[in-house]
Amino acid sequence: MKGPREDRWYLKLMSPNTKGEKFAWLDPTSIYINAAAFTDLLDDITADLNADEIDVVAGLDAMGFVLGAGIAARIGRGFLPIRKAGKLCVDTDKVSFGNYSGRTQDMEMRMPAYAPGTRVLLVDQWVETGGTMDGAIRLVERQEGKVAGMVAIAIETNERTKQYRDSYHCVSAVLPGTNWQEQCDRQTLDSFATYDHEATYPDAGVS
Repeated sequence: MKGPREDRWYLKLMSPNTKGEKFAWLDPTSIYINAAAFTDLLDDITADLNADEIDVVAGLDAMGFVLGAGIAARIGRGFLPIRKAGKLCVDTDKVSFGNYSGRTQDMEMRMPAYAPGTRVLLVDQWVETGGTMDGAIRLVERQEGKVAGMVAIAIETNERTKQYRDSYHCVSAVLPGTNWQEQCDRQTLDSFATYDHEATYPDAGVS
């Protein structure tokens, strides 16, 4: 049986990076593969959101699309993709940002995307340095939208993310002040030592 929602049991399904430094230090997509895990992840996140304060959910390219679209469907709101540059075939606004690896990239949002004053919930898979999220904030505000909050599986602890938590309603599956948060901040999970790919399979039972 699964424990209470505070246990966040599905976080142990996240797999370690096996491909080197240019990639993120772990892969949360194994949560999405497992139906029970994805369902409980969305349950936990949406329990901490107020749909009445959100007009549209924006997902950041690329894995923020998965989590953002799931949240949008759950709370009955539309979904807005914020994409890497050069992917959209309509008029766009573009900003540059520094990602977690230190590289500078460009991201775009369709223009116009919404009416002034629209409340936009920003969703990404993980917030490490905050550079990608900063680019998304600028795009939203340049179209006179209001950032309604931020969502991620985890928001690591640093000066940039502290500013986000102080300024916006931030929701993460990894709860601040927990052992899971400590593990994410040191960028290694205890569960990596016994990681089992089969536990994430779509037809696998979780006990």
